[in-house]
Amino acid sequence: MMKRLIQALSLAVLVCAGAGVFVFSGLYNVAADQPHWTVTTRVLASIRERSIAVRAAQLSVPNLADPALIALGAGHYPTMCSGCHLAPGMADSEIRRGLNPQPPSLTEPNDRSPAQKFWVIKHGIRMSGMPAWGPTHDDQNIWGLVAFVRQLPALDAAGYATLTNAAADDSHEQHDHGSAAPDTAGAGAAGGPSAEGGTMDDAIGSDHAHTHPANEDHEH
Repeated sequence: MMKRLIQALSLAVLVCAGAGVFVFSGLYNVAADQPHWTVTTRVLASIRERSIAVRAAQLSVPNLADPALIALGAGHYPTMCSGCHLAPGMADSEIRRGLNPQPPSLTEPNDRSPAQKFWVIKHGIRMSGMPAWGPTHDDQNIWGLVAFVRQLPALDAAGYATLTNAAADDSHEQHDHGSAAPDTAGAGAAGGPSAEGGTMDDAIGSDHAHTHPANEDHEH
């Protein structure tokens, strides 16, 4: 019994020593333009899929066919997602070509459930290039992205442009309607000039605040 224990401990020491030598030798190439070993790819994929599935299992999915929710996602997708996950009419992007693992094209159908999509968008995936949008976007906006992503495989470039442009126009209308009225409290009794009020853009979060220089395009 004691002999087996000593053998087991010796083997554990050798394994740890070998792992230490491997780590400090720099033999493993971490360059993003070099593929993982096949076994590494399989192990990481299995860990990722099980981790996502377990954590997404208890999520309650809203009505993803709600046009308002789809429009909400359409307003975010072009700036938050299309650079890595493409859009109808996009063959590839510079940033996507340089990522390892390469992000999936969301213009193609996939088997991931809506709850899993929500979890991935909200929490991100470590060491993959997929950021966590939860710290900067609430659940409603993230479900909006899930709802819109469900529509992507059925959209062509024209349909995609129609949805995203409509969402951008709606965002502009909300900004215009939210502008503050001029403050006339300081006007003189004899018709003196009134103080001008600012716009609501200054009070809106960084995802939406923007300026519109004359004769120039603008972005969200």
